[in-house]
Formats: sequence, C-alpha cells, structure tokens
Amino acid sequence: MPDISSYPKCPLGVRSHYLHQRCLFCIAAKGRPSQTWDSGLTELTGKSALPALLQCTSRRLLGLRSATMLLLHRAMVSGLRQAFRLRSTPSRLCIQACSTNDSFQPQRPSLTFSGDNSGTGGWRVMGTLLGLGAMLAYHDHRCRAAQESPRIYTKEEVSSHTSPETGIWVTLGYEVFDVTEFVGLHPGGPSKLMLAAGGPLEPFWALYAVHNQSHVHELLAQYKIGELNPEDKVPSTLETSDPYADDPIRHPALKVNSQRPFNAEPPPELLTENYITPNPIFFTRNHLPVPNLDPDTYRLHVVGNPGSKSLSLSLDDLYKFPKHEITVTLQCAGNRRSEMTQVKEVKGLEWRTGAISTARWAGARLCDVLAQAGHKLCETEAHVCFEGLDSDPTGTTYGASIPLARAMDPEAEVLLAYEMNGQPLPRDHGFPVRVVVPGVVGARHVKWLGRVSVEPEESYSHWQRRDYKGFSPSVDWDTVDFDSAPSIQELPVQSAITEPQDGETVQSGEVTIKGYAWSGGGRAVIRVDVSLDGGLTWQAAELDGEEQCPRKAWAWRLWQLQAIVPAGQKELNIVCKAVDDSYNVQPDTVAPIWNLRGVLSNAWHRVHVHVAS
Repeated sequence: MPDISSYPKCPLGVRSHYLHQRCLFCIAAKGRPSQTWDSGLTELTGKSALPALLQCTSRRLLGLRSATMLLLHRAMVSGLRQAFRLRSTPSRLCIQACSTNDSFQPQRPSLTFSGDNSGTGGWRVMGTLLGLGAMLAYHDHRCRAAQESPRIYTKEEVSSHTSPETGIWVTLGYEVFDVTEFVGLHPGGPSKLMLAAGGPLEPFWALYAVHNQSHVHELLAQYKIGELNPEDKVPSTLETSDPYADDPIRHPALKVNSQRPFNAEPPPELLTENYITPNPIFFTRNHLPVPNLDPDTYRLHVVGNPGSKSLSLSLDDLYKFPKHEITVTLQCAGNRRSEMTQVKEVKGLEWRTGAISTARWAGARLCDVLAQAGHKLCETEAHVCFEGLDSDPTGTTYGASIPLARAMDPEAEVLLAYEMNGQPLPRDHGFPVRVVVPGVVGARHVKWLGRVSVEPEESYSHWQRRDYKGFSPSVDWDTVDFDSAPSIQELPVQSAITEPQDGETVQSGEVTIKGYAWSGGGRAVIRVDVSLDGGLTWQAAELDGEEQCPRKAWAWRLWQLQAIVPAGQKELNIVCKAVDDSYNVQPDTVAPIWNLRGVLSNAWHRVHVHVAS
C-alpha cells in the first residue's frame, strides 16, 4: 500500500489529495461513489472513501461558515443514523463523522449494512442527503455572492504578493485568487505554481492545457478573493522614439537577464520538462531591438558568385526550395556564466543554466540556396557572412559568419529556417527567416536574416571579431588581443542539473535528479555521471530523448537518476559531468577555464541540497 505521507495534505482536511480530483456534487448525485474512486482512496489510506467525503463536505463546502456546516453535519448524521442499523462490528463501510466546531463532539458509531438491498438503499439515502446539502450550500453561496460586491485590487497590489509571508496571489482574467494554502498541494509541484506568483495564470495554462477543465476552475474558485480593477489596463507602450517600444510581449516565466535588449532564460524546472522546448519559453538572446518585419515585403539578398546573378528571395521563393527539418539545440556561448562570476568578475549577462533550448526547425538548406547563386566549394579559405535586419540607432546590424565548407556540406544541415516547432518563427527568434547552424554556438545563428555573402575572410562584425572568443585565465582587459584567438564555432561538451535546485530541501530515502547534456559539432553524448558526494563516488544516469546519429547529434540528451540518499545524511553535494563520443569530458572546476568574457563555462555542475530530517 502506498505511503500516504508522500501525498500532500488536503486543504479541506482530508489527508489524501486523491479526493480533490473528483467532483463532490457528481459523487453525491449518483448516490454512491464509483468503485474505482472508492477503491483508489482505500488503496491509499486503508479506509473507505466515505469518511473523507464526509469530512470534505462538512468542513468547507463552498466556503460556508461553521454554523451552517454544523447544521448540515447534524442533518447528515441524523439521516444516516435513521438509514442504517448501528453495529459495533467492523463492516465494509465505516463512517466517522467530524465537525469543524471543536465544541461539538459527536459520537463515533460505525454504520453498517447487513445485506445488499439495505446497503443499496442506504447509499441512496446518503446520496440524497449529500446532494441536498450540496444544493443548499451552493444556493447559500450564490446568494451571498450576489449580495456582496467583490473587492477590487490593482495589478500592483497583486504583484506584491509573491511569497508565503505576503500571501501568494495570482489572476485569471479579471479575477484575483489567494492560493497560498494550495501552493504546497499543486500536483505539478510548488515551484511551478510559484512561477505565476503575483501575476497571471494564462501564460502557464497555455503551456499546460490540462488546466482548462471544469473541475480545475471549480477548485480555483474556492480561493477567489476579489477582482482586478477594470481600469487597471496593461501599461501603455513606451514612447515611439524608444527603439525597444515595439518589442514583442514575452512569457512571464522567463528569467530576465536584461530588458533592453531583451535576454532571458527559462527556469530550470521548466527547461527539461520537455525534450522540445515550447516556443514561449525558448531562451532569448538579443543584441539589438527586435525588428517588426512584413512577411509580404521581406526579401533575402544572396550575393552571387562572380559571373552569377545575385538572388532576391521572398518567403514564397524560399518555400520553393526542398523543405528540410531537423531537431537542433541552441546554446549561448555565455551559458552558465554566473558560475565564472563566482570565481572572478567577468563582463557579460549573468546566464545561469538556461541559455540553452531545443526546437524542431524547418526551412531551406543553405547549400541549396548558395548553389543557386552560383557558389561552390573552393580550394582557398572562404566564409559565409550573414547580416541581420536588427540594427542600432547608428544603423549597425548584427552579423556573423561560418566557414564555407560547413555551409556547403549537405551533411552539416545548415538551414535558412522559417519554422520553429511547426509554426512560423516567433519575432524574438528571427521571424521571418533565421540561420540555424547545427552543433555551432548560438552567436552564429543570425536572426532576421537580410543578407548572405561569401567572402575570403570571416565577418567584420563586432560579434565575430571582438566578442565570443576564449582566452587564458591570465588575460585581462588591459592585455587582451582579440585578433590572437579564433572565433568560437563548435562548443565543448556540456551538462547541468535542473532538479533539484541549489539550496532546496529533498526528502530522505530517494532523490530524483534531472538535467540535460549536449556537445557541439554533432558529437553524441554517450554518458552522464552523477555524484551525491561532491565527486567521490559516481553513478551513471539514464539518458532520455531521441537516439543520436554519429557526427550528427545536433540535439541534447535529457537525463535522470533515481538515487538512494545515504541514511543519516543531512546534505548532498550533487555533481554531474557528461562524456561525448570523442571522450571529451567536462573539467572539474571553473577556475582553470575562467576567462574575461565568461564564455565556454562547462565545468562540472554542482548543486548543494539539504535532506529533510
């Protein structure tokens, strides 16, 4: 029998959350709980479902006050006593009534049925009583609600309630709910509900459609405390002179590292929940304001090879090329930079573990487009340069380049992508067309692509020549020579822990550890090792996700490990490290790979957690 202590405590007083996955009114109306429902709770608790049903109904049915509930309780008990014969011997149904009024201490009889006919009749009587009580309670609740005007709150007031100390409030439409008591009972875990604290539920329910069911709305209604001020609209847009005034609306779950330009990552608990990252929470890396481009007038200019005609391609023109689809993980060069900051200050956004995401991309192969413009492999070194349509007030655009050899190789699968997870690219991710270069640092995946050319040297863009390069820990900003180091292309092997998170408290007995692993250049992850003691002993994690092809492992592997917590252990130092098919492995510490820009941070990932006593 499952241990009931592992189930959250019911806010209505019942020790099993199982009860609240069913509608009490439907159960009462039928006159008898379904066999599945009753046996399910019996399996969890070792008791019949009916005591829990009576407790739940008599304690807080639609928020009625104690006096009303006491009358309802007495009516039910009286009716049940008349319906069933009292016996002291155990039977297949034992009902223990309880009251919210501490001064009222009813007798604790066992109510039994001696035969099938009397049992059926008893259930009908009890169902009738419960149904009647429910209807009376509902009528009373509606009358009170009609008489009382809801309290009005501003969005600012709601946004200030984000912790157990202040209360945890959320909104749905124009309704306001205090879900403080429910956070610990959330089936998806407290951390996911806390992502919406102080704000709207809609963006999160859009990710988890299971919430859009009537019983979920009924449960939420119990926590309603008021409504939003109808005049409290979304803040007006910024002045039109602000280059960021037209940026798109972002998902509130994203952890923002900078607003202008916008850069944000998904929280760890959402990052590895799906193999394919949902578009709204895919990490966002912008260097400049997001352009708002018209797909009907969009043109991609591809400079032709000498002697060949240049191309000016509309979206419809791109659609005529063979459509190619691939699953690719994108990772920013600065992923996990915050760990380098702990060693010594660096310049750059404080990315944690979330500057990485995976999507299914579709578009035209770059090699097909270049071939149509007359380009082919040459014996001398050459580079394909990309220019975006995002620009700063001076007109400077974002740019980057990759070697021509990679661009022309069909096996490298470089795309001019126009779809992301089966949809047109979102604006933050390059609409209408972006470059996707599998196995290569995200900085080369130029968004809002406007121009492609083949040049004898790599791009002269600042982000190609004066950024995204690695240096020795001894190099500082007084001695750095950007021309001395090559631009980052393929990234080193990487892994990180997403659950549990640093500082969390885990239960004794067994702990589930989850994370991701990925390596650049198409190198497959063949193993992830996990340690609970800081690296003294190791266990191999189970790898999930798509099988990876040699030299074309463009996407990450999600992994997890169910590990036994050593008896008496009060804390765990959890560590992970990945190994790729070239047997590259992550370095054990950050200090030897520290660099002034905080890029290529791929040391063993570590989280320290406490063990509940």
